[in-house]
Amino acid sequence: MTHKANMWWTFAITSAALFMVTLDNLVVTTAIPVIREDLHAGLSGLEWTVNAYTLTFAVLLLTGAALGDRFGRRLMLTIGLSIFTLASAAAALAPSIGALDAARALQGLGGAIVMPLTLTILSAGVPENRRGVFLGAWGGISGLAVAFGPLVGGAVVSGISWHWIFWLNVPLGLVLIPLALLRLDETKGPFGKVDLRGLGLASAGLFGIVWGLVRGNSVGWGSTEIVGALVAGALFVAAFVAWELRAENPMLPMRFFRNRTFALANLASMLMSFGMFGSVFLLAQFFQSIQGYSPFGSGLRILPWTAMPMIVAPIAGALTDRIGGHRIVGAGLALQAVGLAWIAAVSTPTTPYIDLVLPFALSGIGMGMFFAPIANVVLSSVRKQEEGQASGANNAVRELGGVLGVAVLASVFSGYGGYRTPTTFVNGMNAAVYIGAAVVALGAVAAFAIGRRTHAAETVQELEPSLEAAA
Repeated sequence: MTHKANMWWTFAITSAALFMVTLDNLVVTTAIPVIREDLHAGLSGLEWTVNAYTLTFAVLLLTGAALGDRFGRRLMLTIGLSIFTLASAAAALAPSIGALDAARALQGLGGAIVMPLTLTILSAGVPENRRGVFLGAWGGISGLAVAFGPLVGGAVVSGISWHWIFWLNVPLGLVLIPLALLRLDETKGPFGKVDLRGLGLASAGLFGIVWGLVRGNSVGWGSTEIVGALVAGALFVAAFVAWELRAENPMLPMRFFRNRTFALANLASMLMSFGMFGSVFLLAQFFQSIQGYSPFGSGLRILPWTAMPMIVAPIAGALTDRIGGHRIVGAGLALQAVGLAWIAAVSTPTTPYIDLVLPFALSGIGMGMFFAPIANVVLSSVRKQEEGQASGANNAVRELGGVLGVAVLASVFSGYGGYRTPTTFVNGMNAAVYIGAAVVALGAVAAFAIGRRTHAAETVQELEPSLEAAA
């Protein structure tokens, strides 16, 4: 098989795997009301239908990348796809809400292995001078899954049953698993053994932080459970950093963060996810709870926002090869911030939909300008063999930003309004979305601050002699 044919197979397999994992995180939200009735579930059980996936996914992203570096990225991608496919079948067959939540946690494990490895395998499988174009298309596929999530979920739940939002993954997984084994080249990271202590400390720290964030609104932010989880999580993360600074083969070399490009790109990623996903969480409810649309109707109305990355991301990715990716990211985040502030400025319980189309589209264009260039900026800030670690770190940071954004903006929503009446809902939503806009604007500042740098592999290599001397 020619190198060109292999390159296209790599793109097709990694993009399909990314689409499956991203789509599944979003389709479930539209099925929640039906699942509640069918499985006689309480509010806590329903929260965990979403949060069980988020928790394991966010906590284990670094682990998935590290295992790929050690045992082979193709092998671990195949294992991740197998876990995700089996968990999808288990979710479809779940007889109770507890069984469904357990299956969702297992899906999160599979997704955490698959997500960072799709980016690393694709980056290794395409020529460096065309990487921006392919990562742009990869970002477009991710945008497609974001756009189709509410639509597919609404259509499947209305037309068939909620079980089929999980059954859809099974045939796709059964096709991708043998294709990955047959068509992808095997690559590994630079180190010969897994940093087990680093894995344990990072997983424990992220688990405590994410647990506290997803439970804080329901249990109370001042409760012993939440304060204890957040403090314990922070202590484990501090211990992880201390260990990584002296480990012989660290899973996440702390020297990455001495690199201005890597550090600021990850800060921009966290701030973008915080503002955007926290805002989307409330805006999706606005259409259903306040304006009375069905889940499918709500998904259609958000389409000017969520569909834009499909168009913009490939163009932004191609331009990254010619001009600084940090400029595209900064401009995209600035557009997102303007779009969010505009939405908050015009939203009332009876706002005509036409008034929201333009700010939705503006936010979507900004989102499309972010995803592909930020991947290229992060991966170009480390050496080729360290891309798996960098990809896992960036995905974990972005996922944590989203969890943090939903938790904090939901608290702002409750403090300034709440669910009592349409007016109080919109008051709370607008206050939260304004804060989301401000946070995304800070992300734009971080992106512009990167500046055009030399390839970070050179920066890392320059640091190594001083680090060795210090050791």
